[in-house]
Amino acid sequence: MDDLLQILEDSLGHRFSQRELLVEALTHSSASEISGQASLERLEFLGDRVFGLIIAGLLLDRFPDENEGQIALRHGTLVSHGSLVLVARELALGDYISVQPGVVNSAGELPASILEDAMEAVIGAIYRDGGLEAARQVVEAKWTPLLTAKPPRDAKTELQEWVQARGMPLPEYRTVSSEGPAHMPLFTVEVMVHGVAPEDAQGRSKRIAERAAARKLLDRVGTDDG
Repeated sequence: MDDLLQILEDSLGHRFSQRELLVEALTHSSASEISGQASLERLEFLGDRVFGLIIAGLLLDRFPDENEGQIALRHGTLVSHGSLVLVARELALGDYISVQPGVVNSAGELPASILEDAMEAVIGAIYRDGGLEAARQVVEAKWTPLLTAKPPRDAKTELQEWVQARGMPLPEYRTVSSEGPAHMPLFTVEVMVHGVAPEDAQGRSKRIAERAAARKLLDRVGTDDG
């Protein structure tokens, strides 16, 4: 196990002095119930806030001429469910997370929500182990490639413009579910457009989930239009 975790440390660019923090960050609650090992929730709680702070600082440094609204759109994209899952998959994080066998799907894959939670927990673990600077170095290394030259447009606004240009009714958003503890809920929201198959997405707030669902629908109808 130590050799396996060293591979992950190499991918992260951080060598833990307290390896038990990394083990905790990679222990899902389903495995914790059996092993007695502390699960990732507390580190996830911490990592979520450390991650948001680091991304905010990164954006202010990189885009000194942009206003708060433009920075907020960039921030929402970079701290989204999609970006966390993307980086987690690039790190092959799912190979290191301890879960009960029944949690994985038929293809042996973990749900994206678990990858997101573990990614935030790992950031929290790095912060606890090496401080803010250590966490900043890892976050900037992994998320800087996701920066774009222009701030992203709000996906909900784009979708509204898309339907209005076609004389269609405005999109409707429906909250499908809310999971997780009260201090860190995970919302699933579905967006519906007349005559188009719906899309759903997850986020730490309904607003984030709505934007993510709108973006997924836009990406699909844009491909269909093409």
